[in-house]
Amino acid sequence: MGKREIRIQIAALPYRLVNGRAEILLVTSRDTGRWIIPKGWAEKGVPPHEMAAREAFEEAGVRGRVAGTPLGSYRYDKRLSARKSVPCEVFVFLLEVTEERRDWPEKGQRERRWMTPEEAGVAISEAGLVAMLLGIGRS
Repeated sequence: MGKREIRIQIAALPYRLVNGRAEILLVTSRDTGRWIIPKGWAEKGVPPHEMAAREAFEEAGVRGRVAGTPLGSYRYDKRLSARKSVPCEVFVFLLEVTEERRDWPEKGQRERRWMTPEEAGVAISEAGLVAMLLGIGRS
């Protein structure tokens, strides 16, 4: 059996500072309702940090200052159907939220919630992302 090709996704990690402490904005996935960060497939011709900012707006309704280089990356298996999944590497870009909209493209399909990095670390299931979240809480 051949090695499966790893697909690339780009994610935004939206955050804000409240009284000097970081808060993370998570959204629910459309299929399972799990808490995740906004992410999507990499697109040719779109710089990754711009892709991250676009996903943050479409999925969470936020805009802000996005870092030009990734904070890090993590891997997970994305389920495409009941019997098929693909291995993905997700490059994560910090996005400091400066605007939170009441309406956004996927509002009716997702919930969003601000959490401490510790709460976000408990809410999500991707181990590699948990380490990044907890790192933000310590910085």
